[in-house]
Amino acid sequence: MIDSHCHLDHEPLLSDLSNVLKRSKDVGIKKLLTISTSFESFSRIKDIVNKDEIIYGTVGIHPHESDTNTITKNEIVKSLKENPKIIGIGETGLDYYYNNSDKERQITSFKTHIEAAIECDVPIIVHSRNAEDDTFNILNDYKGHNPRILMHCFTGSKRFSEKLLTLNSYFSASGIITFKNSVDLQETFRSLPLDKLLIETDSPYLAPVPNRGKKNEPSFIDFTAEKLAQIKDVSKSDLIEFTSNNFNKLFFN
Repeated sequence: MIDSHCHLDHEPLLSDLSNVLKRSKDVGIKKLLTISTSFESFSRIKDIVNKDEIIYGTVGIHPHESDTNTITKNEIVKSLKENPKIIGIGETGLDYYYNNSDKERQITSFKTHIEAAIECDVPIIVHSRNAEDDTFNILNDYKGHNPRILMHCFTGSKRFSEKLLTLNSYFSASGIITFKNSVDLQETFRSLPLDKLLIETDSPYLAPVPNRGKKNEPSFIDFTAEKLAQIKDVSKSDLIEFTSNNFNKLFFN
């Protein structure tokens, strides 16, 4: 399995990293992608990716942080080129639910990240909440450049997913698909092609059932994989093979 989105630089994962890694490997995780959310976060990630061969990282500014963390395209490109274990850009995008940052600053930051991802030909990890139209329209503006899009922790509408498929997007399922009230989201993932799906924990957040309410960690991805296999009506081993191959195709081809 591959956890395509976790935050190993956040507590309680960071201070217990050796045990988190052991439990990850015990359930069969082969790669972990730890995601940058700010300059401070990235400074920790640069160290974390050297802790174990299965850990990879990204560089980017979360939309919540875009008021206080202004990054340039050149800074992103430079950070990516300096370390071969930094393999993606993000997480970036738009969050109009919390609006922790000014909308225009979120949009400007999002576009900066997209342009860096296009220049470096690496995937862009996109966060979108209550911002479907703006997220799609901005990504669609760059369609001619064929950005490599990964919709992280996808919770959007089926209509949104169908529009994103026209951009050749990938979609990552988090523990939210295991929640009883996520019927619409489960139906959306049922409709998505297997060759466009990844799995993630977003740990230490969004622990899947039966650990909902606890601090999440990468090893809990096993429950998300099991649920997604049920939704897609395939064996768990096939689901793991598909999602792992999709991750490797997106990030390493």
